[in-house]
Amino acid sequence: MHPDWKPEQSWDAEVRCFYVETDDATLVVDPLVAESAERVWEALDRDVGRRGLPVCVLLTQAAHARSAGDVARRYGGEVWGPHQARAKVGVAVFHAVAPGQSMPGGRVLELEQEPGGSGTPLYFPSYAAIATGDVFISRDDGLRVWWGHGASDDRWYHERLLPSLRRWLDLPLRHLLVAHGDLVGPEELGAALERPPDRGL
Repeated sequence: MHPDWKPEQSWDAEVRCFYVETDDATLVVDPLVAESAERVWEALDRDVGRRGLPVCVLLTQAAHARSAGDVARRYGGEVWGPHQARAKVGVAVFHAVAPGQSMPGGRVLELEQEPGGSGTPLYFPSYAAIATGDVFISRDDGLRVWWGHGASDDRWYHERLLPSLRRWLDLPLRHLLVAHGDLVGPEELGAALERPPDRGL
């Protein structure tokens, strides 16, 4: 459950984080672990111990730094994310990444953002998966671009943000990992770019 959720917000309190295994590391994406969630820690402990590989915490958005420092400290790991997240992870070793750059397990996808935007959506080629962060939101009526996380007006949205997201359609894609709303199939990516965006915050 998101710690800052309020009933008047357009998105649900339940949000997702993801666990990814690669040949070189164990990746935890956008972790959110409640203090009382011993079951989550026990499962992570088992997997990290079983694999015996470095733990990397990856962030798709600065606001998703929530439990990043805790996970990194517990496993002696390091954090990769937008520079705006640096102050949110405590003493953990932090690597600032930006769209177009490599990170453990893959790379940060390019997208047009308004100045100050902190979106760092992630692509994992070994799984053909995109962790979209807050770029998209899944609703009952399908996947939508989440307006408030990349556009401030219609012109920016149509001339800058949408064309940058259409480039994602050229990627091999089997999994679309959305943080907010139900998981959807990869075909929803193209469909979302034809639908009106979600303008709620």
